[in-house]
Amino acid sequence: MGTPDYAEAILKTLIDESNIEVVAVYTQPDKPVGRKKLMTPPVVKTLACANEIDVYQPTRLRDEDTVNELLKIECDYIVVAAYGQILPQAILNHAPCINLHASILPQYRGASPIQQTLLNDDKQTGVTAMLMEAGLDTGDILKIDTIAVPSDEMVENLFNRLTSLACGLTVDVLQNFNSYTPKPQDNTLSTHCSKITKADGEVEFKNVNELYNKYRAFTPWPGIYLESGLKLKNIKLEENLSSNKIGLILKIEDKSIVVGCEKGSVRIFSVQAPSKKEVDIISYINGKRLTVEDYLS
Repeated sequence: MGTPDYAEAILKTLIDESNIEVVAVYTQPDKPVGRKKLMTPPVVKTLACANEIDVYQPTRLRDEDTVNELLKIECDYIVVAAYGQILPQAILNHAPCINLHASILPQYRGASPIQQTLLNDDKQTGVTAMLMEAGLDTGDILKIDTIAVPSDEMVENLFNRLTSLACGLTVDVLQNFNSYTPKPQDNTLSTHCSKITKADGEVEFKNVNELYNKYRAFTPWPGIYLESGLKLKNIKLEENLSSNKIGLILKIEDKSIVVGCEKGSVRIFSVQAPSKKEVDIISYINGKRLTVEDYLS
């Protein structure tokens, strides 16, 4: 059960394993995409159909007819990865439901664990294989695989590395299921991360660490932008010790500028004004006739 790229990669790994048979795939319904609103299938469906696997796309998994249909499918395990629907108890009872969650549970339960890892500048993250129950990401833990997180890693690269980790972990847990002892989560250590919205991308030139971590977590979507709507498209943390006036241009160099934050400073290479194309920062400040000691914000 799954819908986005993360689930597709796990499904492909399972299909490629000679001693694992995928008997059915559940994914979200096709959705209209683009300006022409063309009905587009989830990538998981496309992969399943290409491998002649039965695909089910219920609008509501909890509907009685849908549940009864699933209960007729004989299976040893149900693998769930970013499916997007709550599993009713009858399905949880049908076979062990194994969820692959991209965090070290109980930390970062919820919709955006990868982004939250970067927002908090964590030095380690991982994927948790757990037995699902009625709660959200609260089930007993089977195994956790971990990786280190460099201080400049962007969300897309971390997503790809965690996806690869999840693929290997899924196969491991399915092939060695009986050797793992499920361990309850410590709910006192749990945190929850919500779905990312466009509003989360607004930043200020206050703490450069917070600004840069938002850039890492929210690029390419929703991106980071100032209150004026100016998007900071390509930036680098310059240093995090100095004290400056907020948004003051400190340096102008050949291909970048350095802007002061209340704590630290950030180097900016390109920006995008509202309803405009992305441009290099030197072209932008020249057009605005900004120089050192002016304010970008």
